[in-house]
Amino acid sequence: MGVLGYVPTSQLYRMEINADFSKAVLAHTDAIDWVSSPMVGVERRMLDRIGGEVARATSLVRYAEGSAFPEHTHGGGEEFIVLEGVFQDEYGDYPAGTYVRNPVGTHHIPRSDPGCTIFVKLWQFDREDREQFAIDLNTLLLEDDPMRPGVASATIAKRRYESVELERWNPGASDRLSGDGGVEALILSGTLLHDGAVYMRHDWIRLPEGKAVKLIAGDSGARMWIKRGHLNTITVPSRVT
Repeated sequence: MGVLGYVPTSQLYRMEINADFSKAVLAHTDAIDWVSSPMVGVERRMLDRIGGEVARATSLVRYAEGSAFPEHTHGGGEEFIVLEGVFQDEYGDYPAGTYVRNPVGTHHIPRSDPGCTIFVKLWQFDREDREQFAIDLNTLLLEDDPMRPGVASATIAKRRYESVELERWNPGASDRLSGDGGVEALILSGTLLHDGAVYMRHDWIRLPEGKAVKLIAGDSGARMWIKRGHLNTITVPSRVT
């Protein structure tokens, strides 16, 4: 799954990474090489991708200190989580723990003066979803789930076609990760165990509908961003270069 070295923009034409959404993916992201983007100082770990420089994509993106992207419009929308540092644009500063939704048609000039790492999803927005917001995940009030001992959750965004939640699993808590319409999870902190493997901070899981995996929280527990219901319909931008 790793991507080696620098990939020029011309070689991103019709790239496909984890593009078969009927298959489960459990990724140790620190095993994926950082790939240079067209902008100096901005690198990506590509988790899934269909397209070229314009693509349906899920990635970790790292901004070096003082790096930036030019102004652009979100033709397919974007959502992202600031994992480290401070992400910035002309609308404000977004420190680690901020979750942002930018619908189709929004635009900005992203940069990071101190440097940052974000988890970002592009071209995965319903065009009828027009709500734009940013929320600090660190301040969300999580409520215990009576059906899942040791698990607490909070809803970040709920739509007819998807739900986005923050979950906290206490040490030793166990549950099966699944969801109608598929499920995707990013570990924000802590560890999860599955089938003899340990999944750590910023590791990523994507499961199709009908697939479930049993996870057990490690000694420090775990916090996860989880999205469900969004993998039955995959939209790919018509322009792929």
